[in-house]
Amino acid sequence: MDTMQTIAELAPAERHRLIATGFGEHVGAVTNWDAPTPVDGWVARDIVTHLVEWSRAFLRAGDLELADDPSIRTDPVAAWAAHRAEIQGLLDGPGADDEFTHPYAGTHRLGDAIDRFYTTDIFMHTWDLATARGADSGLDPDFAAHVVDGMSGIEEILRSSGQYGPAVSVPADSDPVTRLVGFIGRDPKWTGRTGS
Repeated sequence: MDTMQTIAELAPAERHRLIATGFGEHVGAVTNWDAPTPVDGWVARDIVTHLVEWSRAFLRAGDLELADDPSIRTDPVAAWAAHRAEIQGLLDGPGADDEFTHPYAGTHRLGDAIDRFYTTDIFMHTWDLATARGADSGLDPDFAAHVVDGMSGIEEILRSSGQYGPAVSVPADSDPVTRLVGFIGRDPKWTGRTGS
């Protein structure tokens, strides 16, 4: 990535490559897939399961079927690697410019739909998985600010969708990652892990 270019300025394929690779580093470092996470009721494996299965269902709703990935239950690392590669292939290929219509999300370029609805989800869940294993998320604060500022403008829609719980209050002068985490309903001070 050009050092003068922010993550928000990257093309969808490059943004996914960077964010999914960062998430993958945390996936590869997990040693306890049953470790609790900041997402109530989820263990570490559930985060990978969510990102793989949710995106597969999202694309299927627009008549795009992905290949079966290795079992998340038995090998989350391999499942994530395969899924990441398949999504990256879609973004790098000529079909990224094709029209993609989702019954609820509307019509977008395929690359833009993946970028808007999926890549950002990977970014946010990186914090969950990193925190579950007691590691720093390494999330880019500028992109975190970009995401939370954009989401704040449609907060009512997001909350009513049922995808986000109530925001957790954080100090007004909090860093962007903390603001994002609080906005999506996570407690930035969560310490419920038992180790990974």
